[in-house]
Amino acid sequence: MLTIKGNAKINLTLDVLYKREDGFHQVEMIMQAIDLADELRLEERATGNISIASTIARLPCDQRNLAYRAAALIKETCQVKSGVHIFIDKKIPVAAGLAGGSTDAASVLLGLNRLWKLGLTTHELEQLGSKLGSDVPFCIKGGTMLATGRGEILQSLVDIKPCFVILAKPSVSVSTAWVYRQYKSQNVKVRPNTAGVIASLGQGDLVGVAKGVCNVLESVTIPVHPEIKRLKQAMMQHGAMASLMSGSGPTVFGLAEDQTKAEYIAEKLKSQCAADIFVTKTVGRSEEV
Repeated sequence: MLTIKGNAKINLTLDVLYKREDGFHQVEMIMQAIDLADELRLEERATGNISIASTIARLPCDQRNLAYRAAALIKETCQVKSGVHIFIDKKIPVAAGLAGGSTDAASVLLGLNRLWKLGLTTHELEQLGSKLGSDVPFCIKGGTMLATGRGEILQSLVDIKPCFVILAKPSVSVSTAWVYRQYKSQNVKVRPNTAGVIASLGQGDLVGVAKGVCNVLESVTIPVHPEIKRLKQAMMQHGAMASLMSGSGPTVFGLAEDQTKAEYIAEKLKSQCAADIFVTKTVGRSEEV
C-alpha cells in the first residue's frame, strides 16, 4: 500500500493567445500549487485489474475517471501485469477549476512509478501525463510554473512568496471544454501582464504578484454565473490582496499575507455567501509530498 497526496492548483494568470490548427487553444498561464489536496491510497493487486473507490458518491469509478485512465496508461506503457486498487479521499471540489481530476491522475502516475518500481523519470511521467490532460504535467511538478502550449509545456519560476489562499466554490459546476468553446478574444477587456508577474515573483514581491493576477476566461464564465463576480468583490471588500477566478471556474480565490487575515475573510464569506469556503496556503516545489 502506498499513500500519496495530490495538490490542487490555482491560476495566477491565464491568457488565451489563439486557437491552434489542432483545435486546442494556445495558452500562457502561471500556475500555483496549493495545500488543499486529495489523498490517494494505491494497493497492488495480483489479478491485473484496475479498480477505484472514492469518498464522493458521484465521482465515476471507471474509465471516465482520469485516475483510472492514468493507471491504465502507465500499466500498458510499461507492460505491467499487476493491477491496482485506488482509493481517493476527495477533498478538492469536483469541476471547480482547481485541477482535482488532473492531480489525481498525476498522483497515480507518481505513485505507480514507485509502487511498481518502474524507474520512469519526471520528464517521462510528464509526457505520459500530457496524454491525459493539459494540467496533469503541472500537477506532477507543482510549485510555481509558467505553462504554455496547451498548458503542458512547463517552465519553473521562482516560487511565490508563501501566502494564504481563500477559496470560494459556488454551487454551480463549469465544463472547461464548454468555456473554451465559448471563448471570444474580442470580449476580453484586460489581458495578463505575464512577464510583469514573473518579475514580481523573482523579486519576492507578493504585492506585485497580487496586482497582476488576471484570467481572460472570466469573460466567458462570469456573464453566465454572476455569483463569481460577487464572490470576487466580497473577498476584496474584506481585505484580500487580490481575487480571481481559477481556471475555467467557478472557484474564486483570494490571496492574504497571513492566516489571521485569511480566516477573517473566510468567516465573512461564510456569513454572506452560498459557497463552500476553504482556507489553504501556497505550496512550493520543495514542500511537495
